Amino acid sequence: MEIEKLIKHYNLQLLPVEGTLFTSTYRSAESLPNGKPYGTGMIGLYCNEPKSISYFHKLSIDEMWHFYAGDPLRLILLYPDGSSKDVILGNDISQNQVVQFVIPAGVWQAGHTLGEYSLFGCTLSPGFTDDIFTGGSKDELLKLYPNRKEDVLNYGLDNEAKMPEGFAT
Repeated sequence: MEIEKLIKHYNLQLLPVEGTLFTSTYRSAESLPNGKPYGTGMIGLYCNEPKSISYFHKLSIDEMWHFYAGDPLRLILLYPDGSSKDVILGNDISQNQVVQFVIPAGVWQAGHTLGEYSLFGCTLSPGFTDDIFTGGSKDELLKLYPNRKEDVLNYGLDNEAKMPEGFAT
């Protein structure tokens, strides 16, 4: 019931390729000289039903994550140097959860709720445009991160995918 209320209240839609329920909440009125927005913001929801997760992808700019409500969420991060780590966003500091985290540009990322649902936000500056996104294929990621096989099989894409041209949050 709570999930349905959140989806309706925020008018959440499925983000192409990535698989997250989201809504755009901010897009700067001003643009950089190249026409890209100075910044964008969005609200996202991970939940089990309807299924909402983030499949592996990377961005060419940093992305700041913010935890808002619900159950903690897990971010799976695969770094260019071959290392990896999990970050748990949530409100329980006694469990080393964080309410905010920046994912550096070029880091493969995937995420999912650790419970029924997780409500979060993401902020980007410069703002999100389709050309900063690259989807992570299972085949490519398994070669680069064999020690994260289970995560890659669960959250990797069947093929490398791109956002639809002109898509912006």
